[in-house]
Amino acid sequence: MSDDSFSLDGKTAIVCGATQGIGRAIAHAFARHGARVVVVGRNEDGLRRVLDELQSISALAHESVLADFSRLDDTTRIAHETAKRLGVVHILVNNTGGPAASALIEANPADFGAAVAMHVGCAQAWTQACAPLMRSAGYGRIVSVISTSVVTPIKGLGVSNTVRAAMGNWTKTLASELGRFGITVNSILPGFTRTGRLEALLKGKAARAGMTLDEVEAESFAAIPMGRFADPQEIAQVAVFLASPASSYVNGVNLPVDGGRLSTQ
Repeated sequence: MSDDSFSLDGKTAIVCGATQGIGRAIAHAFARHGARVVVVGRNEDGLRRVLDELQSISALAHESVLADFSRLDDTTRIAHETAKRLGVVHILVNNTGGPAASALIEANPADFGAAVAMHVGCAQAWTQACAPLMRSAGYGRIVSVISTSVVTPIKGLGVSNTVRAAMGNWTKTLASELGRFGITVNSILPGFTRTGRLEALLKGKAARAGMTLDEVEAESFAAIPMGRFADPQEIAQVAVFLASPASSYVNGVNLPVDGGRLSTQ
């Protein structure tokens, strides 16, 4: 394979949930590897900030799209309008914030419908909008950012565990349907990654357990063979691989990127 097999030159990528955390890191990494990036999110100020950052990385015509994934009908409309306007999409990254923490037995039944709509529903909407363009281009990469809870549920994240598992099977099912069109569908399962969401979860755990934040972090580190949390850029580099020509025969995979945490369970 040629040396440019990891290049995203000439590719147009849509990155959802791109205003912070892993989504923002993926948008940056795609731009550094040559892609034109369209960032999607619900925070207008955040989108403007990330768009400025992308334009400082490369002079391509990066864009932003305002969409609130808690409103499925609006998101579906925006997804199709965006794909039609762009005319070409090679890469789609499905990514959105997780449901609120709670024990599963305490979850409101309505929380499941809302979470499925936000995660599976919105991923489906963007995929249905973009897949025909990928098929026409003869190149497609659909990458979803999920969680290691697809493999092993995380205590205290009952609704999230449930909907993430649904996304894992969504990935495998879609991969079997789209592979023959040159479109691969894979998911990244990040372990504990230093993001605002992780910080909020750890603070909540510390408050409930009567522990300090440092104590909670140390307890988490003990379960990770590498003894630390991931940096969002480490997740982003895996996304670059899955979006690039280098991953041409990788399809239907839910790939843990967790410092070895699942290997201990």
